[in-house]
Amino acid sequence: MDENLKMRKRNLIAYPLGTVGRDGIYQLFTNFLLTFVLLTKGLDIAQISVITVIMVIARVFDAVNDPVMGYIIERTRTRWGKFKPWLAIGMVTTSLVVISIFTSPFTGWGFVVHFGIAYFLYSITYTMHDISYWGMVPALSSDADTRNNLTSRAILCAGIGGTLLSMLVPMLTVGSNPVGGSAKTAFGIVSIVVCVIALIFISVTIFGVIEPNPHGEKKEGESKKHASIKDVVGTVLKNRPLMWMVIIFLIQQIGNGLIGGGVGSMYVYFSYGYEGGLYSLFSTIGVAATAVLMVIYPIISKKFERKQIMKFMMLVSAVGYILMIAIGIIGTGLPNMVSFWLMTIGYMLSNFGQYGFYLVMMISILNTVEYNEYHSGHREEAIITSTRPFLTKLASAIIIAFTSITYIICRVTDVTNSIQTIDTNVELTAEEKAVEISNLLNGVDSSQKLLMLLLMTIVPFVLMFISFVLYMKKYELTEKEYDRIVEELRIRHEKFPGLDGLPTPEMEAEYEASIKEPMDESPTESE
Repeated sequence: MDENLKMRKRNLIAYPLGTVGRDGIYQLFTNFLLTFVLLTKGLDIAQISVITVIMVIARVFDAVNDPVMGYIIERTRTRWGKFKPWLAIGMVTTSLVVISIFTSPFTGWGFVVHFGIAYFLYSITYTMHDISYWGMVPALSSDADTRNNLTSRAILCAGIGGTLLSMLVPMLTVGSNPVGGSAKTAFGIVSIVVCVIALIFISVTIFGVIEPNPHGEKKEGESKKHASIKDVVGTVLKNRPLMWMVIIFLIQQIGNGLIGGGVGSMYVYFSYGYEGGLYSLFSTIGVAATAVLMVIYPIISKKFERKQIMKFMMLVSAVGYILMIAIGIIGTGLPNMVSFWLMTIGYMLSNFGQYGFYLVMMISILNTVEYNEYHSGHREEAIITSTRPFLTKLASAIIIAFTSITYIICRVTDVTNSIQTIDTNVELTAEEKAVEISNLLNGVDSSQKLLMLLLMTIVPFVLMFISFVLYMKKYELTEKEYDRIVEELRIRHEKFPGLDGLPTPEMEAEYEASIKEPMDESPTESE
């Protein structure tokens, strides 16, 4: 017992720490790659368009690749178990791929070719350690409380890694004093440091975690079936609430990611100055509201139904988006920093409502597990929970396409290519570069900035409103209906313990007969 407790405590520390660096790499690669390309490679519209197509196809491929990698990991047998080898291989190869892109010496079409090869390799290598990392949770413990602690701590560490990168990368790479003297050098240095840190943290998990069953022997009652794309599609189509949640969640996630996907950073640079610290403040404060919501959500969810919460979140986001649009239109008459802070507050409010939607939708997706069991006899937890990462990656692909189209429509590359020319001019001092870039941004047409603002506010709000209407009208698994299903399942489990599938009429009849038998066999009065 003491040995098990010691192992549990060790795993609760060593396992979560492993994802701090992993999510730092994810944040760098997902949210800052396009910024790096725009500010350092001087690509034309055709080259940007090809890179966009590559990213979209690779993201879709990444989503489809998840179950394939899961299948491979599930059948891996080594002296170190099935997860740790893929954690090590995946992190090392991911680090090499990421560093190769951010330190690439190529420009023009040569860089496009390098980018295409490296981006697809990243889709494969990141999936190696991502699937193996989260797949470890069930293997480390069958105790529900331990699993919850492992998961919640890992999510916390992931948030720390991602948030730190979102704060530090703009400050270190963009502005008048980037690390190494230019954005190109700065991104290269940052990528190397982040990848080294990631390898150190994942080593804590690899060498620190103790698996009770490292070689993957099948336990009693445990299924080794791994969900395929066909399984996922089949389950979704047969589960009406889940089918609608797939549509609703995808729509909301596309809108929710548009500002953070790159449009927001370019708008802040163009409108308030080429200083990374400004966008760090903008994004950090905007995300800070979600941390507050994460704490208070369990409290408000006990007092209000989910649809009531969504109405409130819709209103909060509407206020936030309206404030951003108003400041963007009339903010020219305000001091620069006053306008910036009001814009940031608007983003914080809009993000608060969007994240509230996200929490409600996550719970709504998970509740379809019991619905599935009630109507089909099978819970299909792995399949239903796998829909979220699949949809997140699919939404990410669409966000990339939208962001690149926005850059093209708003002629962002005209400005960023000029910034790169100034940034790489060794004859200019840092102060002279700052002045020239400031003059350049002051000359940007107000219509370009206004169009970016409208695309990053109206489009997310419209998509959010569509998801809101669909949820209110189509998602029928309310709290009352869910409680009824859970009670029905409880009764079913009591009547037919160990049942696999739905009870047949013959089983129901046999159960009814078994209830009546004691009454029929009771002694008569004469006896």
